[in-house]
Amino acid sequence: MSVVLIGPPAAGKSRAGRRLAKVLGASYADTDKVIVARHGAIPDIFAAHGELEFRRLERDVIAEHLETTEVLSLGGGAVMDVETQARLEGHTVVLLTASPAAITERITGNSKRPLITGIESWTQIYEARRETYERLADVSFDTSFRPMVRVVEDIAEWLEQNSKEGPSDVA
Repeated sequence: MSVVLIGPPAAGKSRAGRRLAKVLGASYADTDKVIVARHGAIPDIFAAHGELEFRRLERDVIAEHLETTEVLSLGGGAVMDVETQARLEGHTVVLLTASPAAITERITGNSKRPLITGIESWTQIYEARRETYERLADVSFDTSFRPMVRVVEDIAEWLEQNSKEGPSDVA
C-alpha cells in the first residue's frame, strides 16, 4: 500500500513527499518528475501534444508506481482521471492544501506550471477540483506558511496513529 500525496498545484506535494519518504525510510516517486525524465518538460508536452496526452502519460506512470512505490506525489490534476481515482482505492491518500496567499508566493514567476498563469487561474482550478480532492482524501494538511519539516512530522505522526478508517482533517 502506498501513501499518495494529492492536492492543488504548489501545495507542497513534491517537497513533502521527498521528506516523508526519507522520514519513513520508504521509496519515493514524483509523477511529474518521472514524466519529465521520460518525455521532457511538462510545458513542452502540453504545447506539442496537448493536455489529454499529458494526462495519459500521467495515468500510466501512476498505475506503474502505485504498485512499486511507498510514497507517491501526484500532479495536481492527476486525480481528475476516473481510472486514477479507482486505483487510489486501498491506498492512504493525503491531501495537502494551502491558502491563496501562500500559493501566490509560491507561483510568482514560475513558468513550469502550464495551467497556472496567476492566482486567479489557480483558484479556478482548485475550486473545480476541490470536491474530488476532499472525496479521495483520508486526511488533509494545510501547508500555508508552515515549515515543510513540521508538515511532514504531522503526516508521519498521523500515519503512525491511524489506519484507513475514513476522512479526517488536520490543521
